[in-house]
Amino acid sequence: MCRYAMVSYKPHYACFDCRKTFKRRLKGDIKKGEESTYEAKCPECGGLMANMGLDFESPKKDDVKKWEHIKSLYSVGITFHSCGCGGPGYIPNSKEKLVEYFEQLKEGYFKNLDFWRNRIEPSNNIERDKDWNKNWAKLGSVASKHRKEIVKNQEGIDHWLAKVREIENKIALIK
Repeated sequence: MCRYAMVSYKPHYACFDCRKTFKRRLKGDIKKGEESTYEAKCPECGGLMANMGLDFESPKKDDVKKWEHIKSLYSVGITFHSCGCGGPGYIPNSKEKLVEYFEQLKEGYFKNLDFWRNRIEPSNNIERDKDWNKNWAKLGSVASKHRKEIVKNQEGIDHWLAKVREIENKIALIK
């Protein structure tokens, strides 16, 4: 069991314009009949704030470079959400490391794409079962159907091409 399971800690919201963070009340903290909005607005400037997660630690207000990096992380969907046990996973600490991280992901996506381009698609149930036993991880990553269906190569190709485009879009946002 998570050692933090009994602790109720609040999500951190960041205002990139003011370079400030605020914790927000949990839904359970709001009394019945009390007005509440789902939008998190900065108490200082009134702008919308970003939900950075439970494990976010903000940089100092005057560290503009770190704030810009945090903003670029958020713009590509990287936040600090986790249950507190293992943390949010690897988060690059600079723009260069972030691009490098995405390039490595893209490289892995291309390897998966190669698998689907070179795979001999099964033509019957016996071949399908052999294929599933041998390649279950790769098939399971794109299979929208159960094991009983033959996963078409084009499904895998389309899936990984979409992932490559998604990463390329994120890299473009950063640069």
